[in-house]
Amino acid sequence: MPTVPTVPAPLRGKIELPLLASRLLAQNPLDDPSAREVLVYLPPGYDADAGRRYPLLMLLPAYAASHRSFTSWRIWEETIFERYERLLAAGAVPEAILVAPDAMTRWGGSQFLDSPATGPYQRYLVEEVLPFVDARYRTIPERAHRAVAGHSSGGFGALRLGLDRPEAFSVYGAHAADCAFEVSVRPMFTALAITFGLAGGPEAFVRRFEERGGPRGGGDFEAIMTIACAAAYAPALDAPWPHAALPFDVATGLPREETWARWTAHDPLVRVERDPRALADAKLVFLDAGDRDEHGLALGARLLAAALAARGVPHVHEEFEGTHRNTSFRWDRSLPLLLEAIRP
Repeated sequence: MPTVPTVPAPLRGKIELPLLASRLLAQNPLDDPSAREVLVYLPPGYDADAGRRYPLLMLLPAYAASHRSFTSWRIWEETIFERYERLLAAGAVPEAILVAPDAMTRWGGSQFLDSPATGPYQRYLVEEVLPFVDARYRTIPERAHRAVAGHSSGGFGALRLGLDRPEAFSVYGAHAADCAFEVSVRPMFTALAITFGLAGGPEAFVRRFEERGGPRGGGDFEAIMTIACAAAYAPALDAPWPHAALPFDVATGLPREETWARWTAHDPLVRVERDPRALADAKLVFLDAGDRDEHGLALGARLLAAALAARGVPHVHEEFEGTHRNTSFRWDRSLPLLLEAIRP
């Protein structure tokens, strides 16, 4: 029986964590830190040739995960950097610079969007993180040689960068991305209404959540994730704390259609269906999801892939045997495709 490793394998490349003092995130509404680490992985050959420049892949973490989550050791599972180096040694990927920004908020995530209730996190990625990395490291500072990818909320963030800021990246990877809200989010209304109702409403829930220092079960995780999404999709600065509009009535679980329309306006599927120019300049869009994804995101990926196919957008869409979690092995499939597409 093979020996189970107890520490991560040593990397041949190196990881640096320079600090970016963000002007955009200064005085953000949640009082979250504005000085943020930017995790930068440099490939093994980086120091050997001072004249060589590299394509860049930005990695966006899932909800409640951070940039440092990409380095976290788990039994039976490689970190993404170990995985990348194994693929590199096999000749399956080119050398590249990998970057993971910190876009965490008090609510566990920003959805990588600009919101007056959380902060301008999408602008932060494009207007501060990219120039910061380009200035410090030998990247190829052109969209043709940049990709962005993530899982779950990170995949949503990657798709939204393609939709909102196509000048920044040309290749997008979305593993089980938040998509098709009508089938992935709306079915959660009943359970969420019960959780918020038992807590005494969203404001009381948030106060209790923070007093407890995190989720305690009973739907707490899903509820705080919904607060994070509401703050990103439907900020309501004139409403009580946490200044975020829920798309359902807490007392009945019935939808609030006007607020729900604000939420669905952020849905990547809705955006692609409404805008004939959406992702038109993408070199590649990678979509996948597990066939038993608990949030129905395989259904969303199918719908989005069909919409991209109808527009002639270059894409790869796959379903695999699995659920929403424990799917990091799928990077073995996406990394070669994403990085080959931005190879100089």
